[in-house]
Amino acid sequence: MAGRIPQNFIDDLLNRTDIADVIEERISLKRTGRNYSGLCPFHKEKSPSFSVNPEKQFYYCFGCGAGGNAIGFVMEHDRIDFPQAVDALARRAGIEIPQDNSVDHAQSQKLKHSYQLLEQTASFYQQQLKQHPEREKAVNYLKNRGLSGQIALSFQIGYAPPGWDNLISHLQQLPELKDISKNQDLDDAGLVILKEENDRCYDRFRDRIIFPIVDMRGRVIAFGGRVLTDEKPKYLNSPETDTFHKNRELYGLYQARQANRNLDRVLIVEGYMDVVALAQFGINNAVATLGTATSEHHLTRLYKLVNEIVFCFDGDNAGRKAANRALETTLPLMEDGRQARFLFLPEGEDPDSLVRQEGTEQFNQRIKNAKPLSDFFFDNLSESLDLESGEGRARLSALAMPMLEQIPGKVFQQLMKQQLSEITGVSSDFFQQIAPPPATSAPSYPDNHYSDDDHWHQDNRHQSSRQQPSSPQPRQNSYRPQQALRPSSLGSRALRWLLHHPKLALKVDFETTEALSALMDPELSLLRALVEQLRPNPALPTALILMEWQDDPNYSILCQLTEQELLIADDESMEAEFIACLHQLMRKTEEAKLDYLKRKKSPPLTDDEKRLLNKLLLQNQRPRP
Repeated sequence: MAGRIPQNFIDDLLNRTDIADVIEERISLKRTGRNYSGLCPFHKEKSPSFSVNPEKQFYYCFGCGAGGNAIGFVMEHDRIDFPQAVDALARRAGIEIPQDNSVDHAQSQKLKHSYQLLEQTASFYQQQLKQHPEREKAVNYLKNRGLSGQIALSFQIGYAPPGWDNLISHLQQLPELKDISKNQDLDDAGLVILKEENDRCYDRFRDRIIFPIVDMRGRVIAFGGRVLTDEKPKYLNSPETDTFHKNRELYGLYQARQANRNLDRVLIVEGYMDVVALAQFGINNAVATLGTATSEHHLTRLYKLVNEIVFCFDGDNAGRKAANRALETTLPLMEDGRQARFLFLPEGEDPDSLVRQEGTEQFNQRIKNAKPLSDFFFDNLSESLDLESGEGRARLSALAMPMLEQIPGKVFQQLMKQQLSEITGVSSDFFQQIAPPPATSAPSYPDNHYSDDDHWHQDNRHQSSRQQPSSPQPRQNSYRPQQALRPSSLGSRALRWLLHHPKLALKVDFETTEALSALMDPELSLLRALVEQLRPNPALPTALILMEWQDDPNYSILCQLTEQELLIADDESMEAEFIACLHQLMRKTEEAKLDYLKRKKSPPLTDDEKRLLNKLLLQNQRPRP
């Protein structure tokens, strides 16, 4: 399919599709009241936790958190990408997919050409491993590392022969690539090094073992090459291209998903050979980052697929430093139900050498015995502290608390605080009381916007920026909080009303949304974003609302809120309940402003702040309705 699929067609397709029928064609469902239930196809379970809501055209699993609409289900279950899922549902409905002519077709064609070049390049390297006169040194290297021909084929391992233009000459001779194998095309795909001064180029990979990097669809998107000598660099990766973004991709993830229908754990290792060697020994759930530290993008992607991640590091100082970085990246993503563990190998060993030395069973035992995140967290922070002294325990508390506040899972966060309490001898209630409110980025105001509240807004934005990095911006919504929501709270109640009855967004005026988002609370920032999403289209179906939040850390909570039934049925009572909830939230905002101004000592209150303080004190004395 060329071009982009128009959004109005996607909306119409979902309106024509009965999600229960689509899912029932793939798994067994039973009617349970208004909904259907069954065993989740995305994780192992003995009792049904998978629910399908035909009224909202939405599915959700209370066990693993999977959820979405019919398109999302087909993508995950059939392991296909978005256009393929839309195509499958369109063919099922007997309708044609129109194309959006506003799309830049030149860019689309460029991507298509890159994929063709990359696929042909991978085939070329594989052929060279079988046929090139100098292939023996590459074959011997792989054999000495214990790899079989079958595993090499599974990972499409190849060989880039010595010479400056072997690949270039091959690609330019292929009839099917005659229009797209120009120097610039090859450079755009990351296959050559282009000299801009004379438009000459040469092969990027020469005399190296080649490891193709594939995406979730199995398409070749880049390559990694390892030298056969002591030459530096030992490993060379493709550059960043339109098809390859190294801080998002994971080597071996496609193969891990193919080998494990119910993938429930992923082992993150450091190199290509570690992944391949472990697969050779039957450990088919290892992936590797591509020359970068494990990023938030990597972990977010993995936690959509599995509940448990095991980080595998060398036992030396470099391994410890890498583990510390991984810990810092993981904490803000630790929702309840997710697990992370840390495996440290003996010094001088890597997964490749160790699994060959001790075998599959013993290495698997190491994985099972890997240190839980909670233990590694406290062991790591305590390493240079004297916990026999009060000063040492106080120092541990000071180091730990800001990090624990980043944990979005409230149950896990509480358990971590209890563990801190046991180590320090300080009551866990004390740690709960001193916990600061969740810090998120406050909204920015236009230059011409000014009110008595502005100094309060500006100071709180300044404080928030010191406490926590800026939140990543969403693709379509104006704000996306980093911290996960509390499933039962005032903010969550308001969100639940909106998700069930989107037309209530029209009852929230702009002054209210600005005031709510001024409070440093991720739920209220999300509430504002949801209101802004729904105002232009208050009739948007729930499944389409949630589509815009699929990559958000709060997606699972939003799904749960959607699944919770509301007891009030008539419109008048429903509207009154929602407005009452907003009033309570506004009161909470005013109380926070008042508390801030009353406590502010330095610098002294400005005249504007004094006026605002008096105004809030008067409001606070009035009887509440």
